[in-house]
Amino acid sequence: MARPRIGQGVVVHVPATTANLGPGFDCLGAALELDNVFEMRCIPGGSERFDLIIEGNEGSHLRGGPDNLVYRSAQRVWREAGLEPVALEARVRLAVPPARGLGSSATAIVAGLMGANALAGEPLSTEKLLELAIDIEGHPDNVVPSLVGGLCMTAKAASQRWRVVRCEWSKHVRAVVAIPAIRLTTSEARRAMPKAIPIPDAVSNLGALTLLLQGLRSGNGDLISDGMHDRLHEPYRWGLIQGGRAVREAALAAGAWGCVISGAGPSLLALSRLEVAEAVQAAMVDAWRREGVESRAEALGIQTSGSSWSALPDRD
Repeated sequence: MARPRIGQGVVVHVPATTANLGPGFDCLGAALELDNVFEMRCIPGGSERFDLIIEGNEGSHLRGGPDNLVYRSAQRVWREAGLEPVALEARVRLAVPPARGLGSSATAIVAGLMGANALAGEPLSTEKLLELAIDIEGHPDNVVPSLVGGLCMTAKAASQRWRVVRCEWSKHVRAVVAIPAIRLTTSEARRAMPKAIPIPDAVSNLGALTLLLQGLRSGNGDLISDGMHDRLHEPYRWGLIQGGRAVREAALAAGAWGCVISGAGPSLLALSRLEVAEAVQAAMVDAWRREGVESRAEALGIQTSGSSWSALPDRD
């Protein structure tokens, strides 16, 4: 462990995520083959200095400074390691659009944690980074798969430890993500939910989640179809997404097994066979256009390796 040097840098690749997958509210998420790339470097200046450079069509509203999520996450690492904070510069190639339900904030948290840990010689374990990430985000469904990859079920055990279970995802199941031009913040989506839920709704979700996980493991479309039904959050959130219900119906008509809100939305996730993924993509984009919303859709695989980092040459 060592205090990072001025000019020292790392590049961190962090995948997008899709969370909930219908009934897995706040506990189920999957990493997708779509990365944000963060080049982080130690620069002269005080502990309040954080310079942010965004590359890409999205994220022009994001700002540097000490309150930035990347930098706040980096500071958590240095505090845990007993190191004095250093000024940082981050150049971000943004492929995961903010406020779209694809774990953009999770990528910022994971990049800050992993980058700062790498710059300090990796004093913290992956388990400790997971604990910090969940604490910063407030729930595990995005940050866990973003850090470790794959399809992850995360729960706090009776021992108060966070337990992560890596679940199987059949190679025959494709994730089609439709990303609209509109935005929806997680806080706005959470405000739409009730403070309490009926017991029958909770029981229904437990059963659906079991079906969904078995369907994803085996590639059984019937189980996936029956498993992608939620009664905890989606009934309260569909009304926040312009044209969302029409897009869902279009995806199903094109051959998708199911279509749900990705994370807090407004992006939508459809699961299908590889053979019909392209038709599902086109149907979702067309349906949103008819509703007056521009969008793009991608058929993505599951990213299984999680986040990674490598050293950059020192800058003089």
